[in-house]
Amino acid sequence: MWKNDYNRWKEFTELDADLASKLEELTSDEQSLEDAFYKNLEFGTGGMRGKLGPGTNRMNIYTVRKAAEGLATYVNDQGLSNRGVAIAYDSRYMSKEFAVETARVLGHHGIPSYVFTSLRPTPELSFAVRHLNAAAGVVVTASHNPPEYNGFKAYNEDGGQLPPEQAEIMIDFVNKVENELKVEAADQQELEEKGLLRWIDDDVDAAYLEALKGVTVQPDIKKDLSLVFTPLHGTARDLVEKGLEQSGFTSIHIVEEQAKPDPEFSTVASPNPEEHQAFEMAIDQGKAIGADLLMATDPDADRLGVAVPNEKGEYVVLTGNQTGALLLDYILGQSEQLPKNGLLIKTIVTSEFGRVIANSYGIRSLDTLTGFKFIGEKIREYEQTGEHTFMFGYEESYGYLVKDFARDKDAVQAAVLAAEVGAHWKNQGKTLLDALDELYEKHGYFLEDLQSMKLEGKSGTEQIKAIMDDFRNAEIKEAGGKEVVAIEDYAKTIRKHVQDRTEEEIDLPTSNVVKFILEDDCWFCLRPSGTEPKIKFYYGVKSDTRKESEELLASVKATVNERLHALI
Repeated sequence: MWKNDYNRWKEFTELDADLASKLEELTSDEQSLEDAFYKNLEFGTGGMRGKLGPGTNRMNIYTVRKAAEGLATYVNDQGLSNRGVAIAYDSRYMSKEFAVETARVLGHHGIPSYVFTSLRPTPELSFAVRHLNAAAGVVVTASHNPPEYNGFKAYNEDGGQLPPEQAEIMIDFVNKVENELKVEAADQQELEEKGLLRWIDDDVDAAYLEALKGVTVQPDIKKDLSLVFTPLHGTARDLVEKGLEQSGFTSIHIVEEQAKPDPEFSTVASPNPEEHQAFEMAIDQGKAIGADLLMATDPDADRLGVAVPNEKGEYVVLTGNQTGALLLDYILGQSEQLPKNGLLIKTIVTSEFGRVIANSYGIRSLDTLTGFKFIGEKIREYEQTGEHTFMFGYEESYGYLVKDFARDKDAVQAAVLAAEVGAHWKNQGKTLLDALDELYEKHGYFLEDLQSMKLEGKSGTEQIKAIMDDFRNAEIKEAGGKEVVAIEDYAKTIRKHVQDRTEEEIDLPTSNVVKFILEDDCWFCLRPSGTEPKIKFYYGVKSDTRKESEELLASVKATVNERLHALI
């Protein structure tokens, strides 16, 4: 069946010359050829992402045009075509080309595009959609995937990633495009002359930086803090540096070897601040100058990692849960007056630490499914109803949103606030690790972990299903000596209370996730990956000391792994 698509490409006389040459190279490698054509590159709820190259299962100008055609139909269907679409892109191979191809397809349908002239962070695209009152947005990025990948992320008129209901409509429009090679794209120069392709830059940057001033909680504190920042060859340098400078920081040191955009991400194994190896150069520079704080962003600048020196002078990379807890406590603890209807929004696999901190300030917490689009969706809902005032949103995977002028996780905002938090505690003779220890002493020692199991192919898919079915249907009464008090099945959107056997509905969209709530703020959760052949196991425990929490975490994991290995 895949050979029909291959032949269609092979016989297409107007095929892009570079893609035609690469397609010819594939003819000697049957397996690679099949992989390039055996399916269409899937456009899911987060857009699409894949390897670059020729084929229906690859990122190229034709599959991008197909996605853009679906977006154009979506925008017209919503009656918003006159408002246009904002488009940004990162430092990857073909990113700007794909951005222009998107604009050309939209322009063919009479839809204006607002395209940045050079690479920009994903959160600035979210801001630009709102600032320009656009109908939608697109970011060409593959986040922190390897260099051979690129992607297409779609945003709604609120500046958030498409939530499920909107995503399903657009996915349907994309899937109805029968032949990606036949999607029409207007001439770039003609679109520019007609005002249907408009280049944007300084005005949006200036507006974003003005909004960024609102992230500051204590504008007048002393900011004598030595910072090392690396954008990991991505998009964040300009806005992070300017944001820090306008906030009052003067001792900013950039890791120059990683400051220049580089589609190969040549100095790191993975351009992901969640991976400690990404901090190696920043740590070397930090030690050389005695820096108080290290920060790293991923290529599209929606994730921030933070590292601080311990008492031995060695830099410790904080987890996303730890950084989130510090930012949250600072916002709530240093704000002049907290709203009575204030709200923290986090995901179901993010630490309970945040909820406990918020509760201590009288602030309510709300859990969403994994993915920042759900946090953005809730911000919009409460903005419209006035029921709650958004205070902070975060997820364990290094994503934070401080102010809602963007509707996606924003590492630029997070970097400016993290620096301020570091300065606040330095003024009191403390580091972020000291501040974290104080939070643990006050609220309990929260500790989290994540395990992933890779199960590939058809048999792997069947194994993942069997694991989910087993845990979903088993009567697990305890884990690590902690009693199971409730089981949350997000596929059925049901929370079952174990002791009295009552049930209640979970007011969230369906998702193939099972979470076991244990006593004393402990839990574990199972979730198949939406993008890889993996099943993920999340753990969270709380005890009085680090040692006790480490032992408890090991015990809970052992309980889960014992059952898991019996299944495998």
